[in-house]
Amino acid sequence: MLKLNELKPARGARHKKKRVARGTGSGRGKTAGRGHKGQKSRSGGTKGIRFEGGQTPLYRRLPKRGFKNYPFKKEYAIFNLGQLDKIPAQPAGLVKVLGGGELKEAKTVSAHKFSASARKKIEAAGGKCVVLGQAAPAGEGKG
Repeated sequence: MLKLNELKPARGARHKKKRVARGTGSGRGKTAGRGHKGQKSRSGGTKGIRFEGGQTPLYRRLPKRGFKNYPFKKEYAIFNLGQLDKIPAQPAGLVKVLGGGELKEAKTVSAHKFSASARKKIEAAGGKCVVLGQAAPAGEGKG
């Protein structure tokens, strides 16, 4: 049975690393297999993967459209005052209340944002606007 301490790679699977640029007698000295002069003989002598020989590269030729690079953009579920009776108890995500429609009775409305007209109509009907996700003002809360 094979033991872990006896494991070895297959014969011929491991090769010695080529040691280049170690003197002319080594067989790979002087130019170290890079030939004479020119861009590819220098260190860092490549143009990079996007270089296309001087023509305008593909990523610059293609049209740029739209602005989809907003990773922190907040998407709000928008409701009007007239829809407040039809809203589920806990709508998913951020909620914004707009002032479309009328409020018939006093209600306490909790949302992440209120438009100025919605806030005015809710308070005129005797209700209250509770903004979610904000820290309590100093003096309130713990005590």
